[in-house]
Amino acid sequence: MKYLKLILDFYINASIHVALSVYALVRITEFYVDISFNENLDYFIFFGTITGYNFVKYAGVAKLHHKNLTNSLKAIQIFSFICFIALCYYAYLIPIKTLLFGVPFTLLTVLYAVPFLSGFHKNLRQVSYLKIIVVALVWAGFTVLFPVFDANKTVDFNSILLSIQRFLIVIVLILPFDIRDVKYDAISLQTIPKKIGVEKTKKLGLILMIFALLLEYLIMPQIDTKNAFMAFFFLVLIFLMRAKVNQSKYYSSFWVEALPVFWWLILLGIHNF
Repeated sequence: MKYLKLILDFYINASIHVALSVYALVRITEFYVDISFNENLDYFIFFGTITGYNFVKYAGVAKLHHKNLTNSLKAIQIFSFICFIALCYYAYLIPIKTLLFGVPFTLLTVLYAVPFLSGFHKNLRQVSYLKIIVVALVWAGFTVLFPVFDANKTVDFNSILLSIQRFLIVIVLILPFDIRDVKYDAISLQTIPKKIGVEKTKKLGLILMIFALLLEYLIMPQIDTKNAFMAFFFLVLIFLMRAKVNQSKYYSSFWVEALPVFWWLILLGIHNF
């Protein structure tokens, strides 16, 4: 049991779990806009997510405690470097125009972690309300617009609606994390739960998911796809409404993060059935 817990913690802390969620959203986009599976692009996004998230989470820690890194953090550093090599390999196989299209989203990720505001002491992550918007923009960009552009498809009205829906969904998925972090975040970091309270945050999440549901009926005509989204819709609401400040260790970091994977699996199951 001890070793299983160590493996699970590494799986989460090394950002493999969040990368799988991003990968699942890319595969969902491929289904929605009728794009063939693109191994090079999909794995580029997967390894890019691991590299980006670990850079955001651990760059500052590694800089401050480089000589006294714990074994787990050293393992994550080594793993991140391997993923970066894989990222470079798949980047080499992707058209340059696609890589250039992803530059703005990559830049947002870097500025999310690197201080450049207020005399270079503040990054986007520390700006009130901007944290959640930046993360949602990057996820929507890389999981919708990026694969659409790479497939030489027009970023049409349907793709824009899908991007808006994805943006709203990611915001709602972040809310349980922000609820959990209310007692940890600095007073200066005005997250949504800290500003309007936990219960109003849940109501806001409900409203955003209803908008996402309405968009679903504009985006996809197939009934099986709508059924898969409805299952995902209720799963998100269940986890959002049950979120609390004192939640279990894996509630948000594993179960909430896994919801896009469940959506993808439900979609595959209904479609193949």
